[in-house]
Amino acid sequence: MAWSSAAHSLANQAPAGVQKHAALYLEAMASVTDIGSLIYRRPGLHGGRPCIAGTGVTVRRIAVWHNMGLSPEEIMKNFGHLSPAQVHAALAYYYANKAEIDADLEAEERLTEELERQHRRDPQWT
Repeated sequence: MAWSSAAHSLANQAPAGVQKHAALYLEAMASVTDIGSLIYRRPGLHGGRPCIAGTGVTVRRIAVWHNMGLSPEEIMKNFGHLSPAQVHAALAYYYANKAEIDADLEAEERLTEELERQHRRDPQWT
């Protein structure tokens, strides 16, 4: 692992127990995932809605399941390929942007209801 020269110098000056602790901390930091890398949003994909990176699973889909009462563990089990970090990142994104995502879900629900009303009246669908 490549430590900065300042970190290396400080670690070498510390007592042995602190040196070990510092080495463990620096190793852990090397494997830290930037939470911002877990969610992506692109205008041409999924209507520009935020998704869990590398999966195509939208944050709103996680939000719907969460709002239905499923725990993060149950959501992970239902998808099978999502990690705890991915589900929690989606939920964190949802809560940070709750008004926007809830408005999107409500608009879709209104559209669905309107389409159902139209098709009930259309003799072609009866």
